Amino acid sequence: MSLSLPADPPGARSLTDVVPNVLAALEGAPSWFAPARSAIVLLVDGLGRGNLTARAGYARFLTQRMTKKDAARTVFPATTAAALASLLTGDAPGAHGLVGYRARVPGTDQVPNQLRGYETDGLDPLTWQRSRPLLEREAERGRPVFVVTKAAYEGTGFTRALQRGAEFVAAASIVERVERAADLALRHPGALIYAYVPELDAIGHARGWESDEWSAGLETVDAAARTLDTALGRHAGAVVTADHGMVDVPRHRQMLVGAGDELWEGVRVVGGEPRMLHLYAEDGGAEGVFARWHAREQARAWVLRRRDAIEAGLFGKAVAPDVEERIGDVLVAARASVAYYDDRESDKKPQNMIGQHGSLTDAERIVPLVRLGAFAVGG
Repeated sequence: MSLSLPADPPGARSLTDVVPNVLAALEGAPSWFAPARSAIVLLVDGLGRGNLTARAGYARFLTQRMTKKDAARTVFPATTAAALASLLTGDAPGAHGLVGYRARVPGTDQVPNQLRGYETDGLDPLTWQRSRPLLEREAERGRPVFVVTKAAYEGTGFTRALQRGAEFVAAASIVERVERAADLALRHPGALIYAYVPELDAIGHARGWESDEWSAGLETVDAAARTLDTALGRHAGAVVTADHGMVDVPRHRQMLVGAGDELWEGVRVVGGEPRMLHLYAEDGGAEGVFARWHAREQARAWVLRRRDAIEAGLFGKAVAPDVEERIGDVLVAARASVAYYDDRESDKKPQNMIGQHGSLTDAERIVPLVRLGAFAVGG
C-alpha cells in the first residue's frame, strides 16, 4: 500500500526528547536548553502551537518569548495518555504501550480508557505502561523530583504509571501551581519539577478552542507563565509545552455511524477516540473493514492497516510484540475537520464535545517549546 502521510521535517524536535534535554541542561551537557541549576517542565494540556499563535493577543508574553524554533512534534496518536507517557518515559507509544485514548487489552473485548482504566478496568499501572518513568529513575539517582498538579490526581493509577518516584505536591489553581513549582526549583538545586495544567484542555473540549472561554483560559496561562519567568530569573529554567493541539469540530461536521451501516461490518470492538479510531476486526475480517472504510472515508481520513501504520513508524521506530495487538487492525485518523462517532452507543454525551484531537494534522501534533528563566538565556 502506498501511504500519503504527513512527514515530520528533517531535524524536527519530538516531545519524547523534552525531558532528556532538560536533564542534559541540568548536567551542563549539550541540550536544546541553556544550563540551569534546576528545571521545571510546565505541561499545558491542549495548547497546540497553532492554537497559541492564532490567539496571540491573549498570550502576549508566551508568543513574544516563542521563537520559530520553539516547537516540537507530539506523538501519534496526538492524545494525552500517549503523549504524557512519551514525555515522562522518553519512549514512543510502540514501546511504552499507551497507544491511544482507548485501546484493546489483547485477547479480550475490553477497550479501557488509558487515563482511568487502572481504576475502572483493572489495568496494572506497573506493567501496562511498559517503560520506566524518568522521574523514578532520576529520584533513585538522588535527584530531587517533584510533581505539582491538582490534588485529585494523587495516587491514581495513571499517576503511579508515569510519575512514581516523585514527591507529589497538590496545588489548586494554575497560579498556585507555578508558584509552588518555582519555590521548589529555587530551594532544591538540581531538582526536576513536572507541573501539569489540565484546565485549558477541559475548556476546549466543552466550548471549543475558538471560544471566548478558551481565550480567557489562555490569558490565565499566559499570566502564570510570566509569573514563573519572573520568579525563576536566571537561577532555574522552565519550558512550557503541551501534549497535543486541538481542532474544533462543530456538530454538523460529526460523522455519526449508526446501526446497520456497512462500515461496522466485520468490526468487533471500537477503540481510540473520534479523531483517531482503533477498529478491532472479527477474526479474518480486517481486510474487509479496511476496504470499506478506505473506500468511503479516504477523502476525509487516513485509513491504515495496523501493519502499514507500524511500518510507517507512526508508533515509533519499533513496536514491542506485546503492544502490537493493542493497536487496531484498522486505524481511521481524520484529516478533515470531522470526528467519527459510534452512534449505536446509548450515551450521546461525548457528541457534545467541540474541541478534539488525536490525529496526524499539524494543528494536533505541533506543540510549543517556550523557554523561561535560565533556559531562555542566549535564546
